[in-house]
Amino acid sequence: MFLSAAIRRRPEFRAGIRDMSSAALGIGAWGLMTGVAMVKSDMSVLESVAMTLLVYAGSSQLAAIPLLFAGAPAWVILATGFCVNLRFVVFSLHLRPYLMHMPRWRRMTHGYLTADLSYALFTRQYAVPPATAAEQQSQEAYLTGNYFVTWCSWMGMSLLGIALANFIPQSWGLGFAGVLSLVAIVCSMATTRLRVLAALVASATAVAAYALPLKLNIVVAIGAAVLLCFWLEKRFGLDPDAEDDK
Repeated sequence: MFLSAAIRRRPEFRAGIRDMSSAALGIGAWGLMTGVAMVKSDMSVLESVAMTLLVYAGSSQLAAIPLLFAGAPAWVILATGFCVNLRFVVFSLHLRPYLMHMPRWRRMTHGYLTADLSYALFTRQYAVPPATAAEQQSQEAYLTGNYFVTWCSWMGMSLLGIALANFIPQSWGLGFAGVLSLVAIVCSMATTRLRVLAALVASATAVAAYALPLKLNIVVAIGAAVLLCFWLEKRFGLDPDAEDDK
């Protein structure tokens, strides 16, 4: 089995669970409101459950729901989901050296289950890829513990939202708790001037490009921050993982 006893017994797996637990409430609130939104958009319970279990992408689900409700063509819905989730291309490029020692099926499983918060916590915990077999096992266990909490929180609360959709008003705005959790994680990772600059550039670009269709402002913001920081690293020899002097 993928979540083997060897992984579950490692202290890094428990550490990953512990570190992610603080964000579980926000993830769950976001999942709850996504489940409610699907049912209230006239999707059937079966369709809502299928989307929850198969898609596993909150931002894409929320972007696709109004398009489904409006009867948009399938290619428009698929293109929207693709554009919204383009940030995972950046994530996967960053994680590639961490996972390349694994068989393809394990890399694909990790890639599917790694969400925004689990990626953020994992890369904060491990700034460099593993150099030994022991480090490979430790990092995989920590990543697995991280997204184990994320997956359980999202799936459990999304299904609860589907079940209780007619009793939970969308005006509660519980999904905003998920946004706050992500902001908190990002702020805790801004430990160097270069990381702070990347966050500021990405935020400003996302706001400036908000009018772009299909939420392409998110993709543009990521690209702008990555390209600027890459240029600064090459031009001035900056280390993005080096802590600033106090």
